[in-house]
Amino acid sequence: MRVDNTAWAVFFVRWVLGLIFGMAGWWKVFELTPKIHAERMFVEGFAETWIPSWLLWGLGLAIPFVELAAGALLCVGFRVREAAVAVGGVLVIVTYGHLLQQALFDTTAHIFPRLVLLTFVLVIPRERDVLTLDAWATSRSRT
Repeated sequence: MRVDNTAWAVFFVRWVLGLIFGMAGWWKVFELTPKIHAERMFVEGFAETWIPSWLLWGLGLAIPFVELAAGALLCVGFRVREAAVAVGGVLVIVTYGHLLQQALFDTTAHIFPRLVLLTFVLVIPRERDVLTLDAWATSRSRT
């Protein structure tokens, strides 16, 4: 296993992205609670839109757990692609929600930085991201 500057770069980007989503999920699951998150951030804010109540509740309750799990997976580097796709889905949902409420919502402070980090994690070839549990498991299976 070769640990070069690319490996370190993707390691730090994965950790920062993982911490951003993981800590948001932690707060929503263990402090705010998923029920209050769903009520405040989804049901109340989008009750007058086309989105059905069952979908608002479902997304509002699920997203905190997705953020928590995907953030942790990104940090340790396990199932990186799946975790990255999950946080990408959260970003799409959040972006749509903000733009539905305010058509010219400024995405530069909240959404765009996360998208840049996510894009970096997804475009780096897996064989260059060697500081992960995925890489460790792959190397063990070859021996």
